[in-house]
Amino acid sequence: MAFLRKNKKSYIINNKQQMADNIHPIFDRLLQRSDREQRLSQKSKVLWLTGLSGSGKSTIAQHLERKLHNEGFFAQVLDGDNIRSGINNNLGFSLEDRQENVRRIAEVARLYLNSGIITLNSFISPTRAIRQMAKDIIGEADFVEIYVNAPLEVCEKRDVKGLYAKARSGAIKGFTGIDAPYEAPEQPFIEIRTDEMSIEEAVDAIYNKIVAVISL
Repeated sequence: MAFLRKNKKSYIINNKQQMADNIHPIFDRLLQRSDREQRLSQKSKVLWLTGLSGSGKSTIAQHLERKLHNEGFFAQVLDGDNIRSGINNNLGFSLEDRQENVRRIAEVARLYLNSGIITLNSFISPTRAIRQMAKDIIGEADFVEIYVNAPLEVCEKRDVKGLYAKARSGAIKGFTGIDAPYEAPEQPFIEIRTDEMSIEEAVDAIYNKIVAVISL
């Protein structure tokens, strides 16, 4: 077993060294991010919607994407379902896998950011450390944290996917809000209480807050 661990460690070190020696990323050698932003007439940002399952993150993101489109902005939604059914379909829901899930999402969002696109990321991203990792990858100036807040009992009543019922029965382990913690943002760009607002009111509140930072 010690032999296997030693060889695995050596493989990881050698693999990282090979990557450092042989991979040469292209970072906007001809076109700059600003060129793309000018073409799209917007400032690219990553809007990171965080909150419990059932709080309304994905619904708000989808409606906000439509409003941005109608107002002449170019935006793209990334959420748990479309990411986990594709690029992250090999990940589970342990804290380690959640961290890797967010790391990959943040890297994808950074590519969109450099393409001049406004990205709406809808993910539970349950801990402050995980969200800080995403912010570090994306860049503090371009990471716009939106806290979609609803009490746990409200989220459970909605339970449109039946996930809380499965978690309560023990069919799902490590479910955020039940047997895994959620750490609310301390200083989000904006907090939306979906138990007190309609979808339209929530979308308008976010749009009115962000329009200044996404407009040229």
